[in-house]
Amino acid sequence: MSDHFKFKPDFDMMKVLGEFRMPAMPDMEALAAAQRRNIEALSTANRVALEGAQAVARRHMEIMQASVAEMTEAMRAFSATDAPQEKAAKQAEMAKATYEKAVGNLREIADLIQKSNSEALSVLNKRFAEAMDEVKGLVAKD
Repeated sequence: MSDHFKFKPDFDMMKVLGEFRMPAMPDMEALAAAQRRNIEALSTANRVALEGAQAVARRHMEIMQASVAEMTEAMRAFSATDAPQEKAAKQAEMAKATYEKAVGNLREIADLIQKSNSEALSVLNKRFAEAMDEVKGLVAKD
């Protein structure tokens, strides 16, 4: 049987395998220590994020409780007013105040979330920078 395609590789596989060098074995203790630091950083970032979420939930609950108390007081004030013009004016005033307060509360909650996320990300960014320095150090040893 003849070779119709005349395929002949241009390289010698044995020569390529002979020149192959295994990379040096990394320092296993240093590698384990780096992984411990990675896990610690993840754990810290998770803790910071959880604390932030708890702070947001607490503040949200406080806002809800204050809103219910304000609503109850507003309903009492509406029932005391007799004239329709006064009721309409108070409703408009209350709607404006409620809107402004809601926007302020949303801004506060958003700021709390952003601060929490920023702190957690800062922990991870710091560890990533340290890990890259560790890799540079390991490469420089070889």
